[in-house]
Amino acid sequence: MNSAEQAAGEKRVRERLVMPLLRRGLVKPSSMTKDQFEDMVQDLCARLAYMSDVNLAALEEQAAASPSGKDHDRFPIANKMLEWAAVIQRPDESNSPLIRAVFAHELGKGAVRDDWAPELLVDLRKSRRWPTEFALKRILESAKGARDRQHSIERKLARAETVSAIDAGWRDKRIAAMRKCEGLAGLEAS
Repeated sequence: MNSAEQAAGEKRVRERLVMPLLRRGLVKPSSMTKDQFEDMVQDLCARLAYMSDVNLAALEEQAAASPSGKDHDRFPIANKMLEWAAVIQRPDESNSPLIRAVFAHELGKGAVRDDWAPELLVDLRKSRRWPTEFALKRILESAKGARDRQHSIERKLARAETVSAIDAGWRDKRIAAMRKCEGLAGLEAS
């Protein structure tokens, strides 16, 4: 997203999400100063600039139905809004500093090289945390099963055997995810 698209997206978030919530009577959280609230809103607008109009409307509806505070009249905190937003419309991985950092790191480059990057990406999307040693063991185990399944499908295709639509679709998705991971890692497709 270039700077003009980002600015337009931020304006759209303010107009379609923030202002409608304020018009509904939601006020700043009581634990925040006015300046802190405005900083939170500004950051929220920047982070949600990728969202479409229809998905911003859905997020506004969900936020309005789940206000915070004792009297249920407070603007939800940004963390909660970002959590809801990620379910409604997942942000592009290339916009996530965490995902970019993991794939720029030797961990991510090794995952691409050793064919377990799609499973690493799935885990990062879910956990939103740098993988721990325990998580890496789980990811590698999942990747082993996925690689075995993909190789089995490819062997069938090489022998001109019939592959189910489900298997073919799964293989195509995993290959597309690997290409995305290669891009995130800054590596050329091989």
